[in-house]
Amino acid sequence: MKIFAYALREYDEKDLFIAACEEAGVEYGYTSDYPSLENAHLAEGCDGISIITNPIDSKLAQRFYDLGIRHISTRTIGIDHIDMEYCRKIGMRVSNITYTPDTVADYTVMMILMALRKMPLLMKKAELQDFSLEGKIGRELRTCTVGIIGTGRIGRSVIRDLSGFGCRILCYDVNPMPDAVGTAEYVPLDTLLAEADIISLHAPGIPETFHMLDANEIARMKPGVILINCARGLLINTDAMIEALISGQIGYAALDTIEHEENLYYRNLCGVPLDRPQRAKLLSLPNVLLTSHMAFYTEQAVGDMVRNSVKALCEGMTVN
Repeated sequence: MKIFAYALREYDEKDLFIAACEEAGVEYGYTSDYPSLENAHLAEGCDGISIITNPIDSKLAQRFYDLGIRHISTRTIGIDHIDMEYCRKIGMRVSNITYTPDTVADYTVMMILMALRKMPLLMKKAELQDFSLEGKIGRELRTCTVGIIGTGRIGRSVIRDLSGFGCRILCYDVNPMPDAVGTAEYVPLDTLLAEADIISLHAPGIPETFHMLDANEIARMKPGVILINCARGLLINTDAMIEALISGQIGYAALDTIEHEENLYYRNLCGVPLDRPQRAKLLSLPNVLLTSHMAFYTEQAVGDMVRNSVKALCEGMTVN
């Protein structure tokens, strides 16, 4: 068996990938370049490929299939960057991976605390030697009601971590698991939107969850709500969120992921003009904290991602 990895980072993934392949006894190849029609031939003769958040549309999936590739493993939990319908049509197996949920849970709690204490503003003001207090007052987490949308492994880990702060926790999921969320209370989505001071998203990025927070849902939230997204950008209608941030309906947004990230993150684009108007608008707002989809990025998680991707390719795992 032979596998090929695309977008393999030299500084953190390469050694893990080589070690995993050698331990599994498989041949391998790799490149740091993203997969494209122009470099798909690099994987010719391989049984499967490993990618990250690289878009795989129907043309690229067909190109890999024509080269003999029968399995695509993404080193991510999400699969929304892959044309799954077309892959199913041609018989291309697709698999995703799991990694420790604590990495995103930790990051989510950090984002909540930074939003409550206006930390980006405080840091910028301190750099300018503005040590005044006006406009910098924060809130205590224990006085807030936190709404968790999505109670999978990551959502339940966030609930576990938040329980120590003494805040009220509401949660919503289309498939509730009451025994798994401790002190949190399952409520209808409308109740969560109306009562939560802080809303954190942990739902998967699938067609059913596209724009699950649209203008109508945002209008039903408490004025001044804090919105946290460390899950998938497509969960929120970005234009509606921007309007609400300007009007004050959303008081603060801490976002590790937004819509239209494809071919953007995990690259050094310093000095490159970016045609991303929504991102530019968000960065212009003082009540937005925007990071580059890296809540997952810890030593433990990267190791999980690489090893589990190789394992999936070797064992023929699939999410089809």
